[in-house]
Amino acid sequence: MPNSSRAGSLKDPEIADLFFKEDPEKLFTDLREIGHGSFGAVYFARNGRTNEVVAIKKMSYSGKQSNEKWQDIIKEVKYLQKIQHPNCIEYKGCYLREHTAWLVMEYCLGSASDLLEVHKKPLQEVEIAAITHGALRGLAYLHSHNMIHRDIKAGNILLTEPGQVKLADFGSASIACPANSFVGTPYWMAPEVILAMDEGQYEGKVDIWSLGITCIELAERKPPLFNMNAMSALYHIAQNDSPMLQSSEWTEYFRNFVDSCLQKISQDRPNSEELLKHAFVQRERPESVLVDLINRTKDAVRELDNLQYRKMKKILFQEAHNGPTTEAQDEEEEPEHVVGRTGTVNSAGSNQSIPSMSISASSQSSSVNSLTDAGDDKSEADMEGDHTVMSVIHLKPEEQINNEETEPNNRPTEPQSQPAQTPRPKRNREHFATIRTASVLTRQIKEHEQDSELREQILGYKRMRRQHQKQLMALENKLKAEMDEHRLRLDKELENQRNTFAQEMEKLIKKHQAAMEKYAKTFSNDEKKFQQHIQSQQKKELNSFLESQKREYKLRKEQLKVELNENQSTPKKEKQEWLSKQKENFQHYQAEEEANLQRRQRQYLELECRRFKRRILIARHNIEQDLVREELNKRQTQKDLEHAMLLRHHESMQELEFRQLNNIQKTRTELVRLQHQTELTNQQEYNKRRERELRRKHAMEVRQQPKSLKSKELQIKKQFQDTCKIQTRQYKALRNQLLETMPKSEHKAILKRMKQEQHRKLAILAEQYDHSINEMLSTQALRLDETQEAQCQALRIQLQQELELLNAYQSKIKMQTDAQHDRERKDLEQRVSLRRALLEHKIEEEMMSLQNERLARIQSLLERQAREVEAFGSESIRLGFSNMVLSNISPEALSHSFPGAPGGWSPHQQQQSGSPQGPHWGSPGGASMQQGWGPGLQGDGGPSPLGHSSAVSRLSGGLQNNPQAMGRTPTGARSEQGMSRSTSVTSQISNGSHLSYT
Repeated sequence: MPNSSRAGSLKDPEIADLFFKEDPEKLFTDLREIGHGSFGAVYFARNGRTNEVVAIKKMSYSGKQSNEKWQDIIKEVKYLQKIQHPNCIEYKGCYLREHTAWLVMEYCLGSASDLLEVHKKPLQEVEIAAITHGALRGLAYLHSHNMIHRDIKAGNILLTEPGQVKLADFGSASIACPANSFVGTPYWMAPEVILAMDEGQYEGKVDIWSLGITCIELAERKPPLFNMNAMSALYHIAQNDSPMLQSSEWTEYFRNFVDSCLQKISQDRPNSEELLKHAFVQRERPESVLVDLINRTKDAVRELDNLQYRKMKKILFQEAHNGPTTEAQDEEEEPEHVVGRTGTVNSAGSNQSIPSMSISASSQSSSVNSLTDAGDDKSEADMEGDHTVMSVIHLKPEEQINNEETEPNNRPTEPQSQPAQTPRPKRNREHFATIRTASVLTRQIKEHEQDSELREQILGYKRMRRQHQKQLMALENKLKAEMDEHRLRLDKELENQRNTFAQEMEKLIKKHQAAMEKYAKTFSNDEKKFQQHIQSQQKKELNSFLESQKREYKLRKEQLKVELNENQSTPKKEKQEWLSKQKENFQHYQAEEEANLQRRQRQYLELECRRFKRRILIARHNIEQDLVREELNKRQTQKDLEHAMLLRHHESMQELEFRQLNNIQKTRTELVRLQHQTELTNQQEYNKRRERELRRKHAMEVRQQPKSLKSKELQIKKQFQDTCKIQTRQYKALRNQLLETMPKSEHKAILKRMKQEQHRKLAILAEQYDHSINEMLSTQALRLDETQEAQCQALRIQLQQELELLNAYQSKIKMQTDAQHDRERKDLEQRVSLRRALLEHKIEEEMMSLQNERLARIQSLLERQAREVEAFGSESIRLGFSNMVLSNISPEALSHSFPGAPGGWSPHQQQQSGSPQGPHWGSPGGASMQQGWGPGLQGDGGPSPLGHSSAVSRLSGGLQNNPQAMGRTPTGARSEQGMSRSTSVTSQISNGSHLSYT
């Protein structure tokens, strides 16, 4: 419900549904004012459609603080709609008319406060227990639904005709629990409500405190501290001990119950469910205790009203010269026992549904509700004509005449509604009944007029407290929104960084995959080029070898011929045979040499290809390790940057939290200062007002002269006589009209009811007459004597004590505020330290997890590479190659490169400069076959990526690259050197002497 909505606006469907659309002036009849307060007035009324008796509370939402009044009305209506319990007032509906809300509820006879006012003495303990028991049941219902009443007092505990207890006045109630608003009536307020803004929230146990104060009120007629200024009472409640029952006549059960309710610390205070089990309310008592109390009260009210009525008759009879007086006497001579049946007066009334709004005789304080203009209410009452006699005494003669002229115009509306009303069998539904005397309403109106300044001061103080609370809550909400926005911004920054890191890592992984694919393709192409290069060299060598054989064969042939020619003794045939034999031997030798060359070339090709594959495998492992090293280093860098950002975020949050805490504490300190300044100003104004009133009273006593008393008394008597004449004429005119319009069978009842109504109004006039005479006598002239001086001195002492009490209260509040600020600061420091420790622990865990992941990745990579190398060695042994031979690379193979080989494959270093020569074929082409293959391919001369080639080099360092070394081992045999190599690789992997990444 937005506070910015205009007062009375029904554009919001949710708000419009709270109110009935009918015109309440047409629906409700027979309105009689029964209560009056700062909110407006309460009326007895009858539903013209159902003939049901109801109570109507009129609340205006115009004038000052109209929006606040409108919000209070909506809040109260919503609250009443939610509650439904036998011990809570029943809600009938709400209507709107001319900026006034008509809140309709069930009608009750009066409040527990009215009982004290009528009997002028405390209630009995059994009666207090019965009233308290009913109130506790209502509170237990509210508290079970997380509601708080916040204004429990005798004036808000109503009684029905059957003796049922009802909780009323939910204008101060809270739908939410816990709450922290400064709401309630000062003398009944719990300490935690007074200190709500300073010490935090409160819950339903504040109603238990108010109930304990109400018990003292019922037992002693007044609540504790009632003789003290309302503001001073607040300070006293907040810092002094809990009150107790003063008299020793009460039982221990009652004392223990009150002491339990008035525990200063709310945690020690029992809740409503626990108190319902207390022996004080569970003790046996007559079921009719409240009914008997109500009946005794009604009898007492009837006697008081009859007494006032007789006084008024006596005044009228003394004016023998007044003709209409005799006419009035004839009307009054009807049997007086009729008055005893109803025993009511017009202006008497109960607090009905919302009595705490009024300033009753037992409560001079006002609850936190909106002030309303009673002007509209008075106009409503004027339309009832015969129910407004009480206000006539203040009218001038011209106004009386005007009133007489307007009455006949208003009166015809009443008979028209009578036929529509059907008689109901219940006696008390047919007649207006109450347990309030005529003086209560008169006193309420007078107090409302006289104490407006004090009431406005209290309401202004409560309004200031609520505004401070709203301001503090608004600041807290604003800072919380700022904190949420800051946290969201930091989370977004961290998320963006993580997304960026994830994208970079994804790009890096794709880059590594592309590099590996490129290296694999390059390795495949280089292997093909390597094979082609060796095959071309071997082909050239073979051709050269064949040419050499041909030349050698020709040379040998010529040498043989020369030798044969020199030996002439040998026969030619024999020479031819020997020459043929030598040719065959030489050809056979050359064929064997050619076969040997081809076999050595084939073995060399297979060995070099196997060596090349091994070098490619080692090179690929090197690349994989470099890529993994780069990836892990990248992850390490990203994690370091992430942790650095988390630490920066922590410091930023810490700075913001401390800044916000300082802002809240500074605002709270300023609000407390303003509150204390307002309290001091109010106290000073109150002191000046009390002194001014006392001086005015003393001055009036000096100025007044006794000679004017008689004339003033005659003047007042003349006004009352004129009023009675007007009332008599109105009564006769109304009686004649009703007798003409109603059936004869109802004439007796009508005359009886009208006689009762006339008696009641005369009783009101008698009360007002006595009040006027007493007021006149109280203002008579007296000298300022020792009594007045004593009064001045007593007032000065009292005001000084109240001022000291205020200073002590403010000092306590300031100390509590400082202690709260220190506590909040320490709590924040502890939270920040704990959050920093948790963050550092999280960083340490993430670093440990990253390190473990790093080691696992490295170990997994090395183990896989070791398995690949071992599988390659096993395959080489199966093919007949020794691993030691494969790992021993000749220096010729490292000194040259084949055409087109990549230049970036140069070896890191050359391990053995005097390595054994490769196979010598005994021909010029043999030198070319001994050229190295390997620029860029790491053999044993470069550092081994797996950390085990040094061991392999040591194991194969003594081998010579000769035909025997290159010879095949038996298929399936595993050499001792191969076993040593595998053992070395496994041992170095297991003991962790592998790669070291920095």
